Amino acid sequence: MRAVVVTTFGGPEAVEVVETEVPEPGARQVRIKVAAATLNPVDAGVRAGVFGGAGERIGLGWDVAGTVDATGEAAAWTVGEEVVALLYGPVKPLGTHAEYVVVDADAVAKAPAGVDAVHAATLPLNALAAVQALDLLEVTPGQSLLITGAAGALGGYAVRLAAHRGISVTALARPTDEDLVRSLGADRLADGDEGGFDAVLDAAVLGAPALERVRDGGAYVGVIPGASPAPERGVRTSEIEVSADGARLAELVRLVDEGVLTLRVAETYTLDDAAKAHARLAEGGLRGRLVLVP
Repeated sequence: MRAVVVTTFGGPEAVEVVETEVPEPGARQVRIKVAAATLNPVDAGVRAGVFGGAGERIGLGWDVAGTVDATGEAAAWTVGEEVVALLYGPVKPLGTHAEYVVVDADAVAKAPAGVDAVHAATLPLNALAAVQALDLLEVTPGQSLLITGAAGALGGYAVRLAAHRGISVTALARPTDEDLVRSLGADRLADGDEGGFDAVLDAAVLGAPALERVRDGGAYVGVIPGASPAPERGVRTSEIEVSADGARLAELVRLVDEGVLTLRVAETYTLDDAAKAHARLAEGGLRGRLVLVP
């Protein structure tokens, strides 16, 4: 099968498509025939060597939508089921940017019923990160929440999920994205250097400038492990390290099926054009995810 890997760190030119053996599922694992897999900023970080692994062959890709192709012992899935899953881990020999991938059975959920695989593939990583970040913040209706990077994939899911919970959301985004973030459920755009928020979800990875917008005794959650600013003024600071959770992913799928969550695709690329997709990601300005199709 074909798979997208890096063997040396660098820019988009470091991305390779190689031929490798089809992986076999072990106990409590399933093999998925990949229909679509999302390209995320974390893949660019892996490619650049941010997470280490020098000298190894590292597979790229965390999100997948496809069909169960084979099951290991005690894996409660049936061959032929259409599913989505998150394959956690920055340094792994094979990722989801491949024709087949093996994942733990408890990381899998049934695919949304009303969307195609390309759109379904954009759900697992970013939506799980968003909901897990909101859980860490413990923000409740009646409190004020600022979401930075609100027009991005993770930020957009966070806006929608928070609004669905009845939380008043202020979005930090470009003025040109106001209609977009309002359509996702934001009440308004942040006004200049406005502060005093009960909580901030820093999807744009602003760090200290985002922390300054939190009231004394509030809460801040970042989206990169180890990158959050130090606590100050009684503000509780933490960050998510997204975890694969099939049960939680199934809840998010239900919200897609109910029309609560919108899945946004910017562009699609073939697996063989993975390096071109990385180059497009590096250009920025996307309002939706890039998706690879084998």
